[in-house]
Formats: sequence, C-alpha cells, structure tokens
Amino acid sequence: MKTYIPKKEDVTHAWVVLDAEGMPLGRLASEAAKLLKGKHKPAYTPHLDLGDHVVVINAERVLLTGRKREQMTYYRHSGYPGGLRAIPVAVMMAKKPEEVVRLAVRGMIPRNRLGRAIMRKLKVYRGAEHPHAPQKPELLAVKG
Repeated sequence: MKTYIPKKEDVTHAWVVLDAEGMPLGRLASEAAKLLKGKHKPAYTPHLDLGDHVVVINAERVLLTGRKREQMTYYRHSGYPGGLRAIPVAVMMAKKPEEVVRLAVRGMIPRNRLGRAIMRKLKVYRGAEHPHAPQKPELLAVKG
C-alpha cells in the first residue's frame, strides 16, 4: 500500500474568519497556526502548504491574561551597536494590535521558506470590517 501525497492541483485553500473578541491571544494564535498549516485536514503533510487562508477580525479586542499587559515586552534590534528597541505590549496593543496577533501566530509557524509562504495567507484586521467578503469565508467560532 502506497502513502498518499496530495498534488498541488488537488489542494484547495478555503477562507476562514476567526473572531478575536474575548479570546486569549495564545489560543487564538494556536488555532490560526493550525488552520494556516493545514493540520486540521486528513491529508496533512509537513512539507506541503495545505492550509487555509485565515482572516482574524477584532484584533484590538483580544485578551491578554494574567499580568501580560504590564510585563510582556517585544524586542527588536537594528543591527547597530545600542540598537535594541523594547516596546511594551500595552503600547503595541494601543498602536498596532494587528501586529501583536501576527507576531503570536508567527512564533508558531516554521522558520523557513514554507513558513514565509504560510504567513502570507494570514490577514489580521483591527475591527470587524475586512475586504475578503468576495472569497466567501466561513466564520469559525473557537472556544476561548
């Protein structure tokens, strides 16, 4: 018996909408990563992009549990001496809540060519409005 490996032409990428309102950030990110990678499909193969397009709405209403709002910090470095920048999550949530969700999902995706292709299928929006209505996405209710 041979192992079934899906062909590129056999793969269909659906559109799924995740509502972030009242959901803990980690649970939302893990669900989005699972859908993006295609782990919910029976034909899942780690080296192929079988996942769906994921649209996350209401990113500004995602929950940060515990004391994360006061303690959590995002770091980045310019590459120059003294170029370390630290941004508290409270500031990031006020300015760019979409980036907080995107970075949480990115941490759960492989760091390679396939991971970059998978991340291009993630769309995150601050409010409930999004321009992906023509794709007819299905709204997925995930328990938080």
